[in-house]
Order: sequence, then C-alpha cells, then structure tokens
Amino acid sequence: MSEFHGSASRGPAPEPSRTPPPRTRATGLRHRLAELRGPGVPAKALDARALAALAANPGCRRRAILDGAGVDKARLASALGAPSGFGQSQFALTRGNAFEAKVKADGGAELLRLAHTRLDPAAEPPGCAAVPDLTAQGPEGRTARTALALREATRAGGWTLLDHPMLALDVAGSLAFLEPDAVVVHPDGSWSVVEIKSFPVLDGSADPAKVGAAARQAAVYVLALEDVAARLDPAPRVRYQVLLVCPKDFSNLPAGSAVDVRKQRAVTARQLARLTRIEEIAGSLPEGTCFAPDRDPEELTAAVAAVPATYAPECLSACELAFHCRERARAAGAVTPLGRPLRAELGGLTTVGDVLAAAHGELGDPDDPAVAALRRAAALRAEALQEARNREVAAVCR
Repeated sequence: MSEFHGSASRGPAPEPSRTPPPRTRATGLRHRLAELRGPGVPAKALDARALAALAANPGCRRRAILDGAGVDKARLASALGAPSGFGQSQFALTRGNAFEAKVKADGGAELLRLAHTRLDPAAEPPGCAAVPDLTAQGPEGRTARTALALREATRAGGWTLLDHPMLALDVAGSLAFLEPDAVVVHPDGSWSVVEIKSFPVLDGSADPAKVGAAARQAAVYVLALEDVAARLDPAPRVRYQVLLVCPKDFSNLPAGSAVDVRKQRAVTARQLARLTRIEEIAGSLPEGTCFAPDRDPEELTAAVAAVPATYAPECLSACELAFHCRERARAAGAVTPLGRPLRAELGGLTTVGDVLAAAHGELGDPDDPAVAALRRAAALRAEALQEARNREVAAVCR
C-alpha cells in the first residue's frame, strides 16, 4: 500500500515541505524594480538632491519609476543618444569634500560652534560634544544605528554631532535612503540638519538660486528626521531652521547661516504625497520592460516611451533625461517645452498644431478664454502685418 496512516512501523515520515515562503507585496515590488533595472544592474541610490527635483515635478511618472527602480539616468541618457550635461564636476566634488573635512575637523568643533551661534545661542556653549560611531552593515543597518544614536543623544542631553547619518523616507511606496552631511542634537533634545556646500558667501550673501536648492534638499532631510522623531515617545522637536555652512568670501574659512525651510518642507511634503505610487506605475508597464543601458537602442527607446513624462524647461537643471524628453516633446509638437506658465494658460490645447488651429478659427470653442485670447492675438498680428505691408506699398508708390 502506498498510503501513509501515521504509524511509525509503516516506514519513515515524509520530509517536511520545502515550498518557498509566499512573496509579500514588498518583496514582489523589489523584484519588479530589479527587473526594470536589468539583470545584475545595481540600484542607484536616490539622494536628497534627486528627491527634491522629483518633488518639484510630481506629475512626471517617467522620473518617478526610474528613480524608484534605482536606474542610473545618466547612463540611460547616454544610451539613448542624448547624454546629459547635468551634475557636478569632479573638481567641484573634490573641493566640496575638502571643505567638508575642514569644517568637521577636531570632532566638529567649528561646526558645533556655528550651530550654537546661529541656531541656539541661548544654550550652553558646546564643550566636549559626543560624536557617535554610526558604522553598520548596509543602508538598513546604518538607518537603524542612526535612529538608536538619535534616541540616546536626546536622552543624554548636551551637544551631539552625527556625521553622515543615514535616514529613510517612503517615496511613493519605495524606500529612499538619505545621507545628510550632519545632524546636530541640541542640549534641549531638539534636532537640526546641517548642509555643507562649497559655493561661497561673498560680502555676507550667497547665490540665491544655490541657497534655494540647498534649502529644498535640507527640507527632504527634515521630513526624514520627522519620521524618526515620530517613533519616539515623547517625540523630539525637529527644527525648521537648518545650518548652511559655506566658504567665506574667497577663503576656505567656514561661514554659517540659519535658513528657515518651513516653506520648502511644506511644499516638498505636499508634492511627494501627490506622486503616483511606484507599484502602480510598474504594474502599468508592458511585460518585459527593461531600462538596462546595454539593451538595443530601439528597445530602450520604446521602454522609456512606455512611461509618460511631464517635461518642463526646469528639467534641464534637475534631470539627466531632460535632453531626451525635450527632443521627444518637440518632435510631438507639445507645448510643454515653452514653459509651465504658458502651458497652464493654454488649457486643453496641448500641441502647437492645436494652438495654431485654434488661433485661426479651425478648432476650439470660441467661449473658451484660451481660444478667445489666441484668436484675438492672431487678429492683432494680422492687422499689424497688413499695416506694415500698406506702409511698404505707400513708400514704393512715392
């Protein structure tokens, strides 16, 4: 008989089932994102700079899925034939690293002095501040070690400097690991973000555009810190004033200033909440879609085209795929390359052809304000051209 009735005398018991554990939603998404990157292609970490740029254009599903999957967009742009000019030069990186090392020398004494002077002058001056070791295995381990160090520093009181801590932030269902330059724990238990930049402060002021970019980047770190603080009881206060440290004039001496990022934090939080979830975008893509840069250029172009993009001229300073997306938008006759303000004014007219047809009375509802404005502009243009021609004719006749 082949049946087994549970008696030990009838033979050995069968081996336990080796069925693999069921795939969870999280592991299924990670597997799908790995497929999108390509076999053996490592994930590119999503840093705060990229996250701030992503939040500035939340309607771009293409950037959302590429960043969520960890695709190297610079390599992808080169493979598509539209290499990016976006990014820092090696010289700027080297100079920035040297300046950061100078600021953090001697246990971060100068950095803590600036934090005390600019952010918390009423507190006791930093003496022998704690600088905990944040070394751990992998980003998850470093994130856990950072959370533990923050908790211990908050309870201990006094000044504490966390050098390159690791924070995590959920972005549209995908976890992003972020590494600020530093986080300072104040004697009252509050936390502050520190941003160290290599652009100079000249005569007490810096480039507003660069300061704004630094503030948006710091706002991402503030959001991630708030997630850590929310898991503690009582929750420590995360300060909305961050410390921006830059070289003073043309020297290598550090100068610190307090930058309020409440507005940037609110905008970033709202924009990140608007992002379509990564798993929804991944689920809408055709089977076999892959963004590996070593694929056939035609297949790679088709894969990128399968994800809709929302191009704007601002992308040129924030996204490695901007040249490719601009070329495609122009080829499609889209009005997006003309800028977001004009795009908003045109309403449902999304192509240059539609705009011209509406202006010439061939398309659109005359009661639509955008259509009415276009037709009025076309009439004024025709009138001006006719007057110019009349003047030319009159001049010839004289």
